[in-house]
Amino acid sequence: MPQHHTHVLILGSGPAGCAAAIYAARANRQPILINGIQPGGQLTITTDVENYPGFADVIQGPWLMEQMIKQCEHVGTRIFSDHITKVDLSKKPFTATGESGTVYTGDSIIICTGAQAKWLGLESEKKFQGYGVSGCATCDGFFFKGKEVAVVGGGNSAVEEALYLTNHASKVTVIHRRDKFRAEKILQDRLFKNPKINVIWNSQVKEVLGGGNPPGVTGVKIIESGKERELKVDGVFIAIGHFPNTALFKGMIDMDNDGYIITKANSTKTNIPGVFAAGDVQDKIFRQAVTAAGTGCMAALEIEKYLG
Repeated sequence: MPQHHTHVLILGSGPAGCAAAIYAARANRQPILINGIQPGGQLTITTDVENYPGFADVIQGPWLMEQMIKQCEHVGTRIFSDHITKVDLSKKPFTATGESGTVYTGDSIIICTGAQAKWLGLESEKKFQGYGVSGCATCDGFFFKGKEVAVVGGGNSAVEEALYLTNHASKVTVIHRRDKFRAEKILQDRLFKNPKINVIWNSQVKEVLGGGNPPGVTGVKIIESGKERELKVDGVFIAIGHFPNTALFKGMIDMDNDGYIITKANSTKTNIPGVFAAGDVQDKIFRQAVTAAGTGCMAALEIEKYLG
């Protein structure tokens, strides 16, 4: 069974994992980065990226991640295309076993396994992802300037997305399957006062409608109080929550009720010395590529002190 050892073992290859690898490699720690099930992370399912600093023109998410991974290799990171199925954080060196059977050991470990947006699970939703269907208003709201959009959900994230989208869209329709929101009262008050927002209660999306080449969303088919109808919109934002990819670490490391890894204040340290967490796996508030990269950098700098 092949085995590889490193000072710094990084699980996940999104912006957090890549930034951590770049800093660790430049500190001559010969890091190992495990690509994971979705090499490049969530940005690889995003098309246009306009808010990542350093690019005056619109760039593509997959291209940006390709560049980050190339930079990791260029500075000396060893990258393995593998999916980790088992970890042992109870003793040093820490151990991670891949689907391939390869065992990776590290004097320190950075968990950057990210999070995923929860989707409705519709075939049509999948078809238009990146072409009018989005899971992030702050990422994609700009593309709907002066257009009509729908937000699906009823918790804090749905209400926050709807309020944010009023900065760009001409009209925002919130589609919620219940007759009241779960969101905080203060957010609800702001939403009900906003003249651009309309709410459709007791409804669910049955299908996302669209077509064309390149494809684009033209509307949604909804079931409202048992009756089917169509709603004309240019974009659909799914805001039914996110879940962190932390099932692998359950029972080994401190997490909150939603499964996000708990890190110490102003730090990426977990409750286990030598184990660090960066990016969306520990951040349920900002969830941006640039903040993930920032915490990846923090983790590498903290590891330098830890190993030193």
